[in-house]
Amino acid sequence: MAQDGQRVAIVTGGARGIGAATSRRLAADGMAVAVLDLDAATCAGTVAEITGAGGRALAVGADVSKTDQVRAAAERIAAELGPPSVLVNNAGIIRDNLLFKMTDEDFDAVLGVHLRGAFLMTRACQQFMVDAKYGRIVNLSSSSALGNRGQVNYSAAKAGMQGFTKTLAIELGQFGITANAVAPGFIATDMTAATAARIGMGFEDFQKAAASQIPVRRVGQPEDVANVISFFASEAAGFVSGQVIYVAGGPLC
Repeated sequence: MAQDGQRVAIVTGGARGIGAATSRRLAADGMAVAVLDLDAATCAGTVAEITGAGGRALAVGADVSKTDQVRAAAERIAAELGPPSVLVNNAGIIRDNLLFKMTDEDFDAVLGVHLRGAFLMTRACQQFMVDAKYGRIVNLSSSSALGNRGQVNYSAAKAGMQGFTKTLAIELGQFGITANAVAPGFIATDMTAATAARIGMGFEDFQKAAASQIPVRRVGQPEDVANVISFFASEAAGFVSGQVIYVAGGPLC
């Protein structure tokens, strides 16, 4: 159960990369964190870091694209950590390919995890937030929302996350709930490493090439994204809703 009014956050895709960095950051901000991923065992490292630093964390396994698993996960988190008041919809996959090579399955899988997953998680958590008259929802979009070769599925999903976010802000604002989106540019993660592999380029060379096109002349780190999520998830962000922030080392739109 929640302890002494401590906020409870759920971070999907929390086992690694941006999700793990966000879980650690929100724990450092004083929240209890449910680290959710497809397999609870993969969350053990992130949970151990948080608890080792004196925080409270729970590893949760769930497929965010499955209604029953999402509902069960939300109920377990509410029972063991406390009612969630912060939700970070970060879970995602890539199935990159050019349009004429992309299969139905690869298109559906990406939209299923990103968009359907965010919808199911938000629907499962919103009642807890409405009851508390307080909530923070942060959705992960991407610079790919503006279009990116070989990512028609991912780009569509990430653009959809922005419309989803703005609609949540309109519908839920009256209940003290804000909804915002963070759109990372090039962040050094397993996902961008997979993209480098897809195009047959070494990851170090891939990062150097990307950095040369970024105004601040470096690629992003997961912590760069977690810092912005931390603000959106804070009480200080109560008058900021329906916004999309590009964390990309320079202007994109």
